[in-house]
Amino acid sequence: MQQETNNSTPNVQEASSPAQVAPVVLPGNVAGTTGKVQSQWKAQLSQITSNTRMMIGIGILLFFILVGLVGPLFARYDPHTLTNDLFQAPSATHWLGTTQKGEDIFARLVYGTRVSLLISFTAAAGSTLLSVLIGLLAGYSGGWVDDVLSFITNIFLVLPGMPLAIVVASFAVKGAWTIILVLLFTSWPWGARVLRAQTLSMRQREFVTAARTLGEKPWRIILFEILPNEIAIVASSFVGTFIFAALSEVALEFLGLGDVSEPSWGVILYWAQTDGALMTGGWWQFVPPGLCVALLCAGLTFINFGIDELANPTLRNERRLARRKKKVA
Repeated sequence: MQQETNNSTPNVQEASSPAQVAPVVLPGNVAGTTGKVQSQWKAQLSQITSNTRMMIGIGILLFFILVGLVGPLFARYDPHTLTNDLFQAPSATHWLGTTQKGEDIFARLVYGTRVSLLISFTAAAGSTLLSVLIGLLAGYSGGWVDDVLSFITNIFLVLPGMPLAIVVASFAVKGAWTIILVLLFTSWPWGARVLRAQTLSMRQREFVTAARTLGEKPWRIILFEILPNEIAIVASSFVGTFIFAALSEVALEFLGLGDVSEPSWGVILYWAQTDGALMTGGWWQFVPPGLCVALLCAGLTFINFGIDELANPTLRNERRLARRKKKVA
C-alpha cells in the first residue's frame, strides 16, 4: 500500500506543475518600452532644435527673460532716481540717455522689462486657462451647458476687445492687476471657440467612447483623454494671447490707463509722449522700448510658427522639401 502511494506521487506533481508556472515578464520588455519612450522624446526634441524659426523665437524670449531677471543688477541708477543730467543723449555715463527729468532710461528699461513680461505672461496664462475650461467643458458636455457657454463666448466675441479694455481700464483703479484682469477677460473667447470645436470632434473618437463605456468619470476623460490631444492648440492659443497681451499692455499704459509711476515699456512711451520727446528729437526715449516690444512679439510669432509646424505634418514636409530643393539647387 505504501508502495502504491509512493508511485502515485510523481504523477500528481507532474500534472500540477504546468498550472504552477507563472508568466514571467522579461526585463528586456521593460527596457524596450523605456527605450521607445526615450526615443520619442529625443525625436520631438530633435524636431524642435531643427526648427530654425522656433529656436530663434525661443532665443529672443529667453533673452528678455534674462534681461528682466539679471538686467537690474547692471543698472547704475535706480529707475526712480532723478539725476542732474537732464535730457541727455546716450553716453558712457547713461547708456540709453536720460529723460527730461534726469531719469536713466537704461535702468527704467530693464526694470520695465520685468514688469511688462509679468503682466503679459500672467494675463496670457489666466486667459488660456479660462479658455481651456470653457472650451473643453462646452464641447464635451453638449446640451444646455454648451448652449449657455457658447452664448457667453459669442457675446465676448462680438464685443471689440481693445475698445472694451480701454473703457474698463479707464474706470477701474489704475495698477498692474487692473490691466491683467482687463486683458484676461477680453482675450479668452477665441481660444475657447477653437477648443470647443476641437472637443466636439474629439468626443466622438473611439478611445473616448471606450473610456466612457468603461465608466470613466467625465472630468477624467476631459483631463486625461481629450486634453493631451489638444496640447498643440492650447500652446498656440497661449502664445497668440501672449502677443495680444504684450501689445495691449503697452497700448493701455501708453494711454495713461496704468500706473505711470512704475516703469514699464508702455509707461516709458507714455512719458516720452507726454514730455514731447518726438518733437524735441529725443529718439532715445521711445526707440528702445518700441524695439523691445517689436522684438518680443516677433520672437513669440516665430515660436507660434514652430508650434504649427510641429503639430501639422504637412507643414513639416513642406519645410523638408524646401530644404532639399535648396540643396539640389
